[in-house]
Amino acid sequence: MSSPRLVATDLDGTALRADGTVSVRTAAAFALVEDSGGTLVFVTGRPPRWMHSVAGAVRHRGLSICANGALVYDLHTERIVEARMIHPDVIDESVRRLREHLPELAFAVEYEGGYAHESDFAVNGDDPAYGRREAIHALTAEPCAKLLAHHPTMDPDELYRLSVSLVGDLVTPTHSSGRALIEMSAHGVTKASALAALAAELGIAAGEVVAFGDMPNDLPMLAWAGTSYAVANAHPEVLAAVDHVTAANDDDGVARILEDIYRR
Repeated sequence: MSSPRLVATDLDGTALRADGTVSVRTAAAFALVEDSGGTLVFVTGRPPRWMHSVAGAVRHRGLSICANGALVYDLHTERIVEARMIHPDVIDESVRRLREHLPELAFAVEYEGGYAHESDFAVNGDDPAYGRREAIHALTAEPCAKLLAHHPTMDPDELYRLSVSLVGDLVTPTHSSGRALIEMSAHGVTKASALAALAAELGIAAGEVVAFGDMPNDLPMLAWAGTSYAVANAHPEVLAAVDHVTAANDDDGVARILEDIYRR
């Protein structure tokens, strides 16, 4: 392929190793993109508060679309430069509908500058004391970038489908953790919508973009990009949807493709 003008990659499970680090090989491949005149964009479900180590590992190269499209974060300055938030009334109604059908759900919210959760919200071994503990009425009182709902026992794909049916007219649900954790952005906000808006500002067409991902929250971005790759460890729906499959994240799959493209 000719060199893409923009490279968009997910982080966890895709470009990062299982321990959350950027390998030396992957960092060098990211440098190749910008050194060759391309634009590098990390497109992640992570909030900006989880981006400092990544920014340092890639020498503050590139932009990041965080919180599944809700926040655009400049890695050079480590500042949020754009936000697409969920209105408090919408948060409140979404929580009401979900809890009415699934009372076992626990909720958390990502704001522009922090994180808060109900007292029983804990995912993937996180200390439930992490972040501010708040009652649900406090969580829904101000705009947020992402609303999260965790169920202790449900299958993640089943919870996702049910969430779409219950609140898909209010917010955009997705999932990416491999656990029963639903991540909700403002209605219509996805990795693809934010990436398309950024590309348009830069005068870059979808056909000039190559994208990498591993989980269902990457599907809109992978469908929009002119060329799409899944890593070998990706969710089955992602593997079925992409143009190409590369090596797993722990085998530097993203770096291998970027080396092939930019070292020709």
